[in-house]
Amino acid sequence: MKKLALYISIGMLALSSSCKKYLDINQNPNTATSGTPEVVLPQALVFTASNISSYNNYGSQLVGYMANAGGYGGFGSAVTYDFSNATAAGLWSTTYDVLNDFQYVINQTATLPDYGYFNGAARVMKAMNFQLLVDAYNDVPYKEALNGVGELTPAYDKATDVYAALAVQLDSAIGIIKATEARQEGSSTSNVKDLGAADPMFKGNMTRWKQLANTIKLRLIVRGSGKVTFANTTFDEAGFLETDAIVNPGYTRDNGKQNPAWNGWVYTYTGANANRAWIPSRFILSFYNGQKLSDYRGYAIYYGFPGTTVNQLGFESNSVPAAPTGGAWLSGANAEADRSSGSAGNSIGIFKAPSWGEPILLAAESYLLQAEAAVRGILTGQNANTLFDAGVQASFNYLYQKPDGTYDDDWNPELDYSSYMADNPDSYLVHFDKAAGLNQQIEAIITQKYIALNFIHGHEAWNEYRRTHYPAIVNGSSNATLTFASTQSISPRPDRLPTRILYPNTEASNNSVNMPKGISAFSSLIFWALQ
Repeated sequence: MKKLALYISIGMLALSSSCKKYLDINQNPNTATSGTPEVVLPQALVFTASNISSYNNYGSQLVGYMANAGGYGGFGSAVTYDFSNATAAGLWSTTYDVLNDFQYVINQTATLPDYGYFNGAARVMKAMNFQLLVDAYNDVPYKEALNGVGELTPAYDKATDVYAALAVQLDSAIGIIKATEARQEGSSTSNVKDLGAADPMFKGNMTRWKQLANTIKLRLIVRGSGKVTFANTTFDEAGFLETDAIVNPGYTRDNGKQNPAWNGWVYTYTGANANRAWIPSRFILSFYNGQKLSDYRGYAIYYGFPGTTVNQLGFESNSVPAAPTGGAWLSGANAEADRSSGSAGNSIGIFKAPSWGEPILLAAESYLLQAEAAVRGILTGQNANTLFDAGVQASFNYLYQKPDGTYDDDWNPELDYSSYMADNPDSYLVHFDKAAGLNQQIEAIITQKYIALNFIHGHEAWNEYRRTHYPAIVNGSSNATLTFASTQSISPRPDRLPTRILYPNTEASNNSVNMPKGISAFSSLIFWALQ
């Protein structure tokens, strides 16, 4: 099979981004034409990773990872929260687009047992993408969706029902993968098709696919606990992700083949500056620069740390600083000459290189998710403190890793993790054993998840804030380190934040009979959210 990088061209814009798929079998997403599972699955995985990068942009703005930079105007609803049906509308269409591709793989392999690995992987990714939709919109079309021209106005399913169905889907995926493994191992003449080159994430490692399925299911159960009736709350013996799930089809600096996040936030393939309309917020920097916590990860993530260019969302004046060349999130590990020329590409931190892969689920999130499940009694026989510590360590590991997978001697993740513990001796947000009771334990877990997901998966941090109200903010405060709400917010809520985005115009125009009515960006909650 040809190298996937030859077919990739992905663009990204903050909050209202969209992605174009080359190698797309569906010129009309409602009318599938042709394509083998070996071709459709990898392009759908690559597109999912790019789309998750777009979800990150949407969430990072809302949860306090980023603020408006100087030298730009017209931020509009991004700082007022006066959302319309056009706000972040691309998330809906692109997610359903790629879901059609995963469903195509499922349909094409349903009666082909030799393609069990393809079928199972597609089911896992179908569950992941549908959870993205539910967590952003609540009720969504599920049972009648993905039927092409057979159903152009699908009914909406309750979000709780979709969550329950996704858990069943993940159990089914694991069962299919295990049955295929048994088929392959039980016969020397087996014709089972390995994922191999068709898997730009795990390279055909089916244990990791089972772990990913378990981890997504655990996220469903943790968020849906007490509100969703799950058919099965046990997990496969493969366990949960212990490594980062990263999609990389062979990104390069060449035209149209760069890592989409790098292309959108650092430099284009020509070396031109990418998006510079945003800089980090004072709120997030306070978790690194000693105002709340002291953390060496700040040096790995931000340019010029601790003197990083920052702002408070919504504050606009001539004094608001502009983003530096190459962006504030390209760390100081790059030589100034590389930054100024646009040739940077051997960094640590969030944006490592144009050839770096796109993460879709971090090991740090997996461990911290397990820690929460342990303290809530969802997982038994597990040590929450050990899992918590593993999650924080995994964050250091990810950020300090270079594009080639190695670590420099002067960026030792174990050493700096130990320093982190020593530099914050009295904080229960760092030392889990100092947390007094369930509330402080959950605050510690979610706050560390907030730090670990910083500008990598902002949508998941936004989901977790709405579910738990952590990291803690002070409602109505004018102090930029105590709240991440915009200074221009029109939200009537005590926290001055929105609760969700609205269904897109396409649904209002094409499926208005089924689309939920009366949805408000300030009072309509995702089913798992706190008031």
